[in-house]
Amino acid sequence: MATHFDALETRPPEAREAELLGRLEGVIAAAMQAPAYAAHLAGVDPHDIKSRTALAQLPILRKSDLPALHKANPPFGGFVPGHQGRFGRLFTSPGPIFEPEAARPDPWGAGRACFAAGLTCGEVVLNTFSYHLTPGGFIFDSGARAAGCAVIPSGPGNTEQQLDVIDAFRPGAYAGTPDFLKILIEAGRAAGRPVSMTRAVVSGAAFPPSLQAWVKEAGIDAYQSYATADFGIIAYETAARSGMVVNENIIVEIVTPGTGDPVREGEVGEIVITSLDPEHPLIRLAVGDLSATMPGVSACGRTNMRIRGWMGRADQTAKIKGMFVRPEQVAEIARRHSEVAKLRLVIGRANELDTMLLKAELYAEPPGFVDALAASLLAITKLKGLVEIVPQGSLPRDGKVISDERPVG
Repeated sequence: MATHFDALETRPPEAREAELLGRLEGVIAAAMQAPAYAAHLAGVDPHDIKSRTALAQLPILRKSDLPALHKANPPFGGFVPGHQGRFGRLFTSPGPIFEPEAARPDPWGAGRACFAAGLTCGEVVLNTFSYHLTPGGFIFDSGARAAGCAVIPSGPGNTEQQLDVIDAFRPGAYAGTPDFLKILIEAGRAAGRPVSMTRAVVSGAAFPPSLQAWVKEAGIDAYQSYATADFGIIAYETAARSGMVVNENIIVEIVTPGTGDPVREGEVGEIVITSLDPEHPLIRLAVGDLSATMPGVSACGRTNMRIRGWMGRADQTAKIKGMFVRPEQVAEIARRHSEVAKLRLVIGRANELDTMLLKAELYAEPPGFVDALAASLLAITKLKGLVEIVPQGSLPRDGKVISDERPVG
């Protein structure tokens, strides 16, 4: 039985580095065919970019800036070369940010993550990531099928129907957020219909040690993947259970937040990624997440760089139940209600689930205003949360509108 997805995963690190850096010139030249990249990289000669040191001299493009750029010049802000009709699928993610999917098998590189999680040929996978407008469902669908699996495209929610599908197909594996996996397990137990899954690939939400232990005690061997809608799978957990192995076909840098300068090995910094896909090149995109590199190679035999996984945010943007919530969205809630003096969205964790509490200082509180704020929170973020009215002057004056108080690690 194969122990690795393909030979790329186990090639000598120096061979990988030479191959990746050798592709930089062509990918940067392809990116500069897009007008916004031509302006962003003005004065850059792609022929000169042949090393990580040279790459680190290029300007950062911040993911947090993409919503405004895409809105000003839809759909992709002028950063994608060629006509959008040549892609296989077109998506939108919260922000909104618009993403294309290349028309080829496993365009997001998810096959390696699924294979490393034990999803092998002939497996049946319940895929509960969303297939609606966002790419999550398709990322893991294409990855599971690349690993030789049959996929049940269930999407999230509808717990009773999910249990019906599980009873019918008896899937051996799960793909989705760890939160929803717990919900399914508990619902199955309560209904006397235990789930059939024994393996899982999870992403899109925190998977703290306490929840990892709970899932393991439930008889499910779960592996984490770090993914974004821009790149697909960035890094994935393996049987070594020691950090996350960076995917092939991308270059990952860890930089000092706000500067773009690479940190020393092992130091925590912001993740910056360069995609070597000439159809959708992304050059030094800062995704806003924090991590750190790990020394050496994985005991599983995969030789690529390892990172410690998600270690927080470099900005105020928070990922909640697989969805990004941004400061601009909190500001939009305030703009909709003239009664609001100040808002602060507090992200927490209770019973192994993400929670949102919108704290509001008000100039006045008309009848039913808590419900109105809750409705706006749902409409703008697509997530449910509680609302608490607090006295004026009680919220911190530290420039933050989002406070992520979930435990890290």
